[in-house]
Amino acid sequence: MKNETNLGLQQLLDYRFSDAPRLDGTEPHGNLIDSMAARGSCRTFLDKTVPDGWVEMLCAVALAAPTKSDLQQRDIVLLKSPIVRRSLVDLIEDQDWVAEAPMMAVFCGNNRRQRLLHERRGIPFANDHLDAFFNATGDAAIALGAFVTAAEALGLGCCPISAVRNKAAEVSVLLGLPEYVFPFAGLAFGFPTEAPAVSKRLPLNATCHTDRYQEDKILEKVDRYDAERAMAQPYGKQRYPLIFGESNNYAWSEDKVRQYSQSERGNFGQFVRAQGFSLD
Repeated sequence: MKNETNLGLQQLLDYRFSDAPRLDGTEPHGNLIDSMAARGSCRTFLDKTVPDGWVEMLCAVALAAPTKSDLQQRDIVLLKSPIVRRSLVDLIEDQDWVAEAPMMAVFCGNNRRQRLLHERRGIPFANDHLDAFFNATGDAAIALGAFVTAAEALGLGCCPISAVRNKAAEVSVLLGLPEYVFPFAGLAFGFPTEAPAVSKRLPLNATCHTDRYQEDKILEKVDRYDAERAMAQPYGKQRYPLIFGESNNYAWSEDKVRQYSQSERGNFGQFVRAQGFSLD
């Protein structure tokens, strides 16, 4: 569904979720909540520069977001140079639309500062295991989400780019990332040519739990979601037709299974270890 600006919060939630909560009008909400409910990935942008002041403000807002134990293990690399942006695009396969984005950033996890502080004070870093990498990843993800939320509240369009991890070593060289710093995701953003499409989501009774995780009838719920989404948002093309053929009932779950039937980023763990992390 195209995101029409006159759609109310209840309409947006009803479209997203087959079991959307019923709003009685007493819930406090405004432009921010509405823009979050209406968000969609934007891959077409106006030829219009995002003001530097906006970008700086968005970085500040994003880095004001929660961070594990106030460790602040995330960084944002802004790609203002057209040459650097072009070099990054060249490293990203099958993402031609990225080249048209007027602005790009790469969100990074950073465990390096913490270790430098330990070196400075002569105190051993006692957490050289998976959690060090995991915490920095979580911090980067939180900052990315906050940036997207703030940018879209300003009327910008955004699309995260996980493909920067396809060639994480090359991206790290391009951006000069040192040991214990790694690219988490890119972000293309700018003024959209049109309101991005709103995508349906799995029902809340499949993904939102009370007190305990529940998986009752999960495959039936996915089947119903597949049918609803195929009706509202049919896929324009099917993944890997030479391997799987063409399906008459192609929908979300088959698309995701086909996507992950092929190996992606199998060398990412090797890269992370080469950056200094222990994943034990």
